[in-house]
Amino acid sequence: MARHLATLGLAAAAAGLVLGGLGAAPAFAEDVDMAKAKQEGTVVWYTSTPIEQANKLARLFEDQTGIKVELFRSGGSAILRRFYQELSAGRVGADVLTTSDPAASNVMAEKGTFVPFKPVGFDKIPDAAKDPDGNWIGQRLNLITIYMRGDKVAEADRPQKWTDLTDPKYKGQMVMTDPSFTSLQLSVVGTLSQKLGWDFYQKLADNDIMIVQGNQQVSDNLKRGERLIAVGALDSYAAQDRLSGHEIVTVYPKDGTFVIPSPTAVVKGSDHPNAAKAFAAFMISPDAQKIFPADGGYSARIDVDPPEGGPKVSDLTIIPVDYAALEKQASKIKDQFNDIFR
Repeated sequence: MARHLATLGLAAAAAGLVLGGLGAAPAFAEDVDMAKAKQEGTVVWYTSTPIEQANKLARLFEDQTGIKVELFRSGGSAILRRFYQELSAGRVGADVLTTSDPAASNVMAEKGTFVPFKPVGFDKIPDAAKDPDGNWIGQRLNLITIYMRGDKVAEADRPQKWTDLTDPKYKGQMVMTDPSFTSLQLSVVGTLSQKLGWDFYQKLADNDIMIVQGNQQVSDNLKRGERLIAVGALDSYAAQDRLSGHEIVTVYPKDGTFVIPSPTAVVKGSDHPNAAKAFAAFMISPDAQKIFPADGGYSARIDVDPPEGGPKVSDLTIIPVDYAALEKQASKIKDQFNDIFR
């Protein structure tokens, strides 16, 4: 079940055709009992989705169905810690779980943690962004890039590759998220440490890179001018900042961009099983999926266009992620990272 990122499959996700069905009623799978879902009245959603997008999704679902969304939002690793702690205590707190950690989602699927579910639109999600049995489905695609203050970093001085970041001229200018808090960064660190060696991260430490918890803190640091270059950060934040008028420039590294799906799963044994399926089905509906490119991110559906001004994934060099190996090495990766930066 765990597998490499399929470059061609994810490329198709951003090479979408026509955004359709936006004015139609929400499409739910036939095995969603909406009467029971509305009777349950609530769905509890644990998610690492950026907070503004999460709130938009929750409000839209509530408006369309009348079912209340109880939202718990944090970084991907923090979400998983809470979820695992509750499971260990014999409690299922979440009805629906959305993270950015396909490795962990594959392991949980193998353990039977999720309810297999193939809602309407399942066929519009590329194979690399979903579990073939429906244990989880990609909610969105995350592009992990290098972005920076375009008004502070001259074009000639902008890094073009990951390895450029070790140049001493960038000392004190960079900021990066913590893989112990953010699942996306765990995939990046685990992969680049294998590809480039841990010496790459030691050189970043020598360059006085700042470590913060999540991608919102990275964005805020750049906007305040405390740091100028975001390293291995979620590009949708850069896109949102550009929409807000900030001069942020994205570099899609010549040696590869990360494209990582965000799995959404219906949790087995939860308190609101029908509302959970309704919400999971809604999550990949055209109405929900158009929210991501409108905010500068990437839909998981193959029939939804990339964000305005954004490249098609098929035009990028993509770094494959070995999720099976990543899950086995997750603790060691975090420990090695902490040894270098703390």
